Amino acid sequence: MEKIYTGNAPEPIGPYSQAVEVNGLVYTSGQIAINPETGEIVSEKLENQVHQVIKNINEVLKAAETNLKQVVKTTIFLKNMNDFAEVNKIYASYFGESKPARSTVEVSRLPKDVLIEIECIAVK
Repeated sequence: MEKIYTGNAPEPIGPYSQAVEVNGLVYTSGQIAINPETGEIVSEKLENQVHQVIKNINEVLKAAETNLKQVVKTTIFLKNMNDFAEVNKIYASYFGESKPARSTVEVSRLPKDVLIEIECIAVK
């Protein structure tokens, strides 16, 4: 198992890695809308949070020498399932035709009270 780390994504806020690679698969930890330069949440607006989360995931994947087109599975955690359509629209702009498998669940609370968290699995 190889631990993946990049300074271009937020520092982990607990005892975990940004991602790990095992047998050619990269498993990312959940990413939230933290700006890695400031350590702060980018915005209270859902749209801005979704863009930052996917940007953070992309940076972790780049550090693992893979990319969004190689993602085979995502899990989305939403504070409010009523945001599903807006998230879908933004998500599609990044994942396009690759259309990885996905689960989306509503949760009562996320770290730092953000609106969304996403984790993924990608191949190298």
